Amino acid sequence: MTQSSAESGAEQNPSRHDTQPSPIRWLVLFGVWGVYFSFGLTIAGLAPLIGPITRDLDISHTAMGGVLGIWQLIYIMVAVPCGAFLDRIGARRALFIGALIIAGSGLLRGIADGALMLYFAVGLFGVGGPIVSAGAPKVIARWFKGSERGLAMGMYITGPNLGAIVSFALTNSLLMPALDNDWRLVLQIWALVAFIAGLLWLLIASLRPVRSRDDAEEAATKKAPQMETIKALVAIPAVRILLVMSVGIFMYNHGLSNWLPELLRVSGMTPVEAGYWATVPTVIGILGALTIPRLATPDRRFRILAILFVAALASCILIEMGWTPGLMVGLILQGIARSSLMTVAILTLVETPGVGEERAGTAGGLFFSAAEIGGAGGPFLLGLLYDATGGFEAGLLLLGGLSASMLFCVAALAKLGKSR
Repeated sequence: MTQSSAESGAEQNPSRHDTQPSPIRWLVLFGVWGVYFSFGLTIAGLAPLIGPITRDLDISHTAMGGVLGIWQLIYIMVAVPCGAFLDRIGARRALFIGALIIAGSGLLRGIADGALMLYFAVGLFGVGGPIVSAGAPKVIARWFKGSERGLAMGMYITGPNLGAIVSFALTNSLLMPALDNDWRLVLQIWALVAFIAGLLWLLIASLRPVRSRDDAEEAATKKAPQMETIKALVAIPAVRILLVMSVGIFMYNHGLSNWLPELLRVSGMTPVEAGYWATVPTVIGILGALTIPRLATPDRRFRILAILFVAALASCILIEMGWTPGLMVGLILQGIARSSLMTVAILTLVETPGVGEERAGTAGGLFFSAAEIGGAGGPFLLGLLYDATGGFEAGLLLLGGLSASMLFCVAALAKLGKSR
């Protein structure tokens, strides 16, 4: 091969010759973080407003549980096609489209005049959500390597955590009083934030160094048929186990986080107190997300997963105890588990032999499609059990038992890892 042809090949695939990581990767990470911030803000936006929404629209806790879970049902149906769509058109355009859909969902929530309209508005999020959640790890896998990849994943996952903090902390303490208790305006503000985050990402992703690298790598990636890629991924035993684990992780995460402010309010707190206390897991989660994924190197990843599931189990037991010193410990453990379980699981998926960067979008779509079975079931089951029993004790028992059962999946993954 001549020198000129070698240089030409390097230009077609920059990742093949980059020896020094580009500093612009941190700006790319910030753009992903911003979109994911609006993702978490929109998810958490309804939870502090359950009381006024159910009163104004005259819907039951079971119906509200369905509203909280409807987007996950849509997500399940479209996550795999969205992952393939992401792999084909690239993260630059796909993440922007995802952010616009999220903004549209928030806007429609703010003008809903009944349960049906609210179901539709929240369900729309299920179309934009999988584009963002599958696109983020794909971008990180492209721009970060080695131990930095775990750190970068931990950093972008703080986005939805901070979005939840903003929602829980500001909704009832600041925005509702300032906006004459108009929950519709609060949701419309969150929609504006999502729109701005989408524009910011598009601006960063359109910078020449970012666009040229992404275009070259997208062109160099072989576009296999979607069903062929899916079959190849599902044939990998570790991928199948991770798909099962994703269901349990999301049932715990979404079930407890969506109902936590109401759970605390029912236990005797005021709405403002419940909002502040509900931020504890999210604050702790930010610290956990910045440290735990980076520590989850292949040689100790499965031990960390096991510890996180034990923390999830303990959190359910302690939160059920209510106003005791154990409540704070339970909320701290919830934050540690909630922030890191998904991140470590996705990191494991991306680095599973046979997946790789070129299949990251489709693999992420599969992961989140399966995960949202639990994401939809968690909020719905906790609402259903509340109406059936008059409390959240049965729901917490369900989530605790599920967390314990996930330890068997971790053991199976560890066994596969040793056999390779």
